[in-house]
Amino acid sequence: MSKLLQISGIIGVVLIAFGLIALAVTENPVDPYVVTHIILGVVCVVAYLVTQGKNFLASFGKRSTKYGVNAAVYTLVFIGVLIVVNILSTKYNYRWDLTESQVYSLSPQTVKLLGGLSQDLVITGFFEKGENPRASDLIKSYAYHSPRVKFTAVDPDRHPELVKQYKVQQLNTLHIAYGNESTNITDPTEESVTNAIIKLTKATKKNVLFLTGHGEPRLDDKESPNGYAAAKAALENENYQVKDILLSTQPKVPDDTSLLIIAAPEKPLDQHETEAIDAYLKNGGRIMALMPTAPNDGGLKALLKNWSIEVGDDIVVDQQIRLFQGPTLGVEPIADSYNGAHPITRDFKERTIFPFVRSVQPVKGGSAEAATLVQTSDTSWAEKDVAGVFKQGRAALGPDDKKGPISIAVASTASLKKLGGDKPGDAKVVAVGTAAFANNRYINIFFNRDFFLNASNWLVGQEEMITIRSRSIRASRVQLTERESAAIFYLSFLAPELLLLAGLIVWWRRR
Repeated sequence: MSKLLQISGIIGVVLIAFGLIALAVTENPVDPYVVTHIILGVVCVVAYLVTQGKNFLASFGKRSTKYGVNAAVYTLVFIGVLIVVNILSTKYNYRWDLTESQVYSLSPQTVKLLGGLSQDLVITGFFEKGENPRASDLIKSYAYHSPRVKFTAVDPDRHPELVKQYKVQQLNTLHIAYGNESTNITDPTEESVTNAIIKLTKATKKNVLFLTGHGEPRLDDKESPNGYAAAKAALENENYQVKDILLSTQPKVPDDTSLLIIAAPEKPLDQHETEAIDAYLKNGGRIMALMPTAPNDGGLKALLKNWSIEVGDDIVVDQQIRLFQGPTLGVEPIADSYNGAHPITRDFKERTIFPFVRSVQPVKGGSAEAATLVQTSDTSWAEKDVAGVFKQGRAALGPDDKKGPISIAVASTASLKKLGGDKPGDAKVVAVGTAAFANNRYINIFFNRDFFLNASNWLVGQEEMITIRSRSIRASRVQLTERESAAIFYLSFLAPELLLLAGLIVWWRRR
């Protein structure tokens, strides 16, 4: 019993310390764990002072006590250094994202957008009790990349006047203001926040028209894998105004058209439409031509030939190696070879998939300058026997086929003066060997969406928007009952506490 009383003071200090830590975490002074530890700790300390008080005072004159005091001082100095380092790291911090795909970092698009802010971007978060760690960490990442970003978390119950002023309808709403413009978003993710900033910082919207009337994929089709609703949504998120146009009923392509997209027409364009598109291009227009599956070309083959682009009557086949299956015939080639000199694909190193794609190659000697954007792998080839691929499911590299790598996307630029006009500027065309890469099924596979949007941004002259967009991850969560949560909480305290007490007892016995 006397030996136990000799270390009761240390045990009491440990119990009180853990009780206070638990109190700071739970903020509940009547928690059983907190109350029990503090009471037992005080009893142990009082018992030690009553029974060992004289010995405690006498121990201050011993050499071992002096060494202990020195050790305690050094410990306090070390803790003080840690505190100073933490304060400095809070003020002058740098972040490292060690994940392979950088999923915890803002996308290059967001970082580039923040670097172009010319005035303060004020973000106000309306959270329950003013707290939402996930959303706050996200906005702090924005503030880390730009001093222009100002963030404030607000408790709606304490500031109803702000709720009314900013027209907030629900919790976890972010009010984003830039200059005289503002908007509210209820989904605090990087994609939604960045899209909101794009809409606030862009003064005018660009008009993107999809040609219709020839069996093209529908913009309002969300259910079918061949629909283009996802492509429309992706463009609208970049602040484009998207709609379709029946050019056969229009005298010409509207003057306010920023980009005309022709996606997989099943029937050929009539002469009026071809002439209207040609006139639009020669006036500085922008065209994105997405080819249908061969042998159909919807009349685009002849149109693109005038812009130094040659479309093949073939289908690109790639030999894929699959585990336990060996080589198989692939009509959905995956590309990772890009033109690093062109703005669309500069620094683009991600994979894209192009199903049922045909060859699209630049042609030299014309009035336009064309360049390959994407190529398939060395194991691919352009198969001329398209019917054999679809009917028999077989293909082999023959003398009439072209061996890979195969060009499947081309960008073309022509000076308007070279085309015989007096107007300064240029016309731009992007041709891709398949329209399926941007449909509902494929646009969100790999980095197809980024390639599609980068091409659109280059065509309309918004090269500052060409980049890789935000990545999304799905967090894994486990649902715990209240009892399970409490058990984990208390065990997280009891385990280190028991280890510490056991170590102190062993140390005292050996001493």
